Amino acid sequence: MDVEVGEWRKSEFYLVNGRVITPHRLISPGGVQIEGQYIGRVFALDQGGIPDGAQIIDVQGAWILPGLIDLHLHGGGGADCMDGQPEAIRTMARTHAKGGTTAILPTTLTSSTKDLHLALQGVQAAMEREQDGARILGIHLEGPYFAYGQRGAQDPRYLKEPDPSEYLEILDKYPFIKRVSAAPELPGALDLGRELRKRGILASIGHTDATYDDVLAALEAGYAHMTHLYSGMSGVRRVNCYRVAGAIESGLLLDDLSVEVIADGKHLPGSLLKLIYKCKGAEGIALCSDALRPAGLPEGNYLTGSREDGQEIVVEDGVAWLKDRSAFAGSVVTGTQLIKTMVEVAGVSLQDAVKMATSTPARILGIADTMGTLDRGKLADLTVMQDDYGVTKTIVGGKIVYSS
Repeated sequence: MDVEVGEWRKSEFYLVNGRVITPHRLISPGGVQIEGQYIGRVFALDQGGIPDGAQIIDVQGAWILPGLIDLHLHGGGGADCMDGQPEAIRTMARTHAKGGTTAILPTTLTSSTKDLHLALQGVQAAMEREQDGARILGIHLEGPYFAYGQRGAQDPRYLKEPDPSEYLEILDKYPFIKRVSAAPELPGALDLGRELRKRGILASIGHTDATYDDVLAALEAGYAHMTHLYSGMSGVRRVNCYRVAGAIESGLLLDDLSVEVIADGKHLPGSLLKLIYKCKGAEGIALCSDALRPAGLPEGNYLTGSREDGQEIVVEDGVAWLKDRSAFAGSVVTGTQLIKTMVEVAGVSLQDAVKMATSTPARILGIADTMGTLDRGKLADLTVMQDDYGVTKTIVGGKIVYSS
């Protein structure tokens, strides 16, 4: 018999007749035993061991994947992290669960200090409630410490340099901050990186005009990741006739830096996705959506950021633009669409594309001991996906949160 969305959390049930992707192999036909909130075992069907009367879900040949982890997204389903409301965060979580994402890191935009605190409070309240969509891991602060020339869709009114009297208060008050993106060449940004490293918060290089030397200094100060590589980021340039590598080349070159890419098929063409993959491999790349409020909704005019103080954007041709079309504002994709882009546009194997959406972001966020792969004892966060990348079931902590 099948199981409906939101129904119970049985002590045990089985997904069977699937093609199961583990970190090291494909098991087909295979299955996964779910015990409460955790994975009991991953098995080949010819191994048997399913007791009589067990609750069984026959996935009929679909792929059984670890749940997808999106470490950078702003909104979806008409909601935005900057709305400052717990229900907005829950709406985002439900929207992205429909795409196969089982864990999210809601992300802020450069804003007023007041709106930033409202966003933080909204995420905190959402985390304290029972979750009925993707798991909310914490929050990612994208800004306001960015380079003006690489601001992209970040609101220029609120860009500033890192001030410890400001960020220490925020870090102390909100311990669920998991990631901060900043431009490391700004005065005070290296001290920020050291503080983040001390607290176990992921420090990420983003919206930056950094040179290679700036990035080396950032790496030494604790920065370990790069925010949406190529987007809002300096490349090679000439200084007094000498060519100087920028943040992009640094991210490709330095093995100690992981990177993320917006794999919506719009922000980066296949040639650049292939180059990044060639340089970094699946272990060094996390797929992120950078999705905005309109994700999961029809094309048209929307706001990004708070409803009172946000910027107008327009969704056309499958991507979100600033209203004047001077820059992309973000994406409108979710979950398995990122995998589809890497397979069909970048020519990556399905196994590696899945790794970039699951185990690699888990490792980057320091949560690989509990999620990111289908292993006994890990959280029962799973995605069931068809060959056309459509999602038929999303399971979070052993509970079905989406079923088609």
